[in-house]
Amino acid sequence: MTKLKGLLLTEGMHGMISQAEGLAKALGLDFIHEKIELNNFWKMIPPKITPIKRFVFKNDILEKFNVVISCGRKSVIPSIFLKKKFGNKIMNIHIQDPKVSLNNFDFVIAPEHDDLKGENVLSTKGAIHYLQESELDDNINYLKPKIQKEKVVVLVVGGPNKYYNFRDNLIEEIFHKIKKNFLDNGYQLIFIPSMRTPQRIIDKAKDFYNEDQIIISDVDKKAYLSSLKLADHIVVTCDSTSMISEAAITGKPIYVADMPAIKNNYRFKKFFELFKSLDIIRNLDSSVESWDYKKLNETDRIAGYIEKRFQNYDFS
Repeated sequence: MTKLKGLLLTEGMHGMISQAEGLAKALGLDFIHEKIELNNFWKMIPPKITPIKRFVFKNDILEKFNVVISCGRKSVIPSIFLKKKFGNKIMNIHIQDPKVSLNNFDFVIAPEHDDLKGENVLSTKGAIHYLQESELDDNINYLKPKIQKEKVVVLVVGGPNKYYNFRDNLIEEIFHKIKKNFLDNGYQLIFIPSMRTPQRIIDKAKDFYNEDQIIISDVDKKAYLSSLKLADHIVVTCDSTSMISEAAITGKPIYVADMPAIKNNYRFKKFFELFKSLDIIRNLDSSVESWDYKKLNETDRIAGYIEKRFQNYDFS
């Protein structure tokens, strides 16, 4: 059977690409990615009051496609425009709350902590993502030769956003907890930065930890995948529900390194409550425990549901 063609529309940010590509891979699509650029005036206008017109966005979308997967505010109008143009010749799926009528899409995928309701809304426990267990297996040897101890703890670090500011004293507190809880008890550390991690935090990690620890200096997907496979325990900073959701595919104990919020973080609190109720995460405090939970793979679950709808579409 010929693969369906997929068109991914995002703003180019890692978290958005991870979700869109993860779903496209799970659906078995032959996809291309289009980074959406809005024309100057429309960058400032909310989608709810933006006209569904071609002049809103700069992109010339020339490829033929069957399924549009969009993620992020800027991709909302292009997705609706294409749906209106091609009707049931294409299926359009939006990830996250589009802040417009949900009827503009065949499906809207949103995490439970967003409290988004609708007949075409598919709710997920955490964020969908691109990680597959097979990728973790394939990359285990990338960092394995550097492992010198029997137990491994991985620290996955995000970066400042509108809820968390990553002040130096807060990062130092996390580093001290990692040392006291894990390194002083025979663990080896793998430090994994993200695209949002400031250089000062990477430099601070190099200064704080001794040469026995593995400090990854740049964004390195292979190192990330390898570290998750090698980890006995995983610590993730509290700023990214996406990274915590990704780590949950391992079934390994996940500690959340919490920081004080600088504004109301209601959605984060809802997410943490859900993942604690599923026994996936615990707070990084002063003790280390091991526990099991069912590996979380919401991407494949959602893809299976959507695939059943493909038969209702004339993709020819």
